[in-house]
Amino acid sequence: MTMINALPRPTAKRQRGRLAYHAGLAAEHRIAQDYERRGFAVARRRWRGRAGEIDLILRDGAALIFVEVKQSRDFARAAESLSKRQMQRIYQSAEEFLAGEPAGSLTEVRFDVALVNGQGSTEIIENAFGLS
Repeated sequence: MTMINALPRPTAKRQRGRLAYHAGLAAEHRIAQDYERRGFAVARRRWRGRAGEIDLILRDGAALIFVEVKQSRDFARAAESLSKRQMQRIYQSAEEFLAGEPAGSLTEVRFDVALVNGQGSTEIIENAFGLS
């Protein structure tokens, strides 16, 4: 048996997972570039707190923008994939991030959702959701 034959072949599921991971990275990169072109500074990419991950955190002066990037074949599907539970995890992670900011929880914030469709077009929804 040669070494090549001894290596496990990636499963179709694993290959789809890798493709989705890299597509997600590309979508986040594209969205980050869009915000940078508009004058925002990227503070963090894929910041992970105890509650979960925030795709992008941007600075707008002293204010912060927390961005969730969603990618799917069309904008509607991408938007529908953001659940209430996920929004709650983003809030919890944002609170954790804010603890390290000079103004703490008094920092002005907003939560945006950035959608990327299968053709690579983007749509950013500012103030897409808020604390409820």
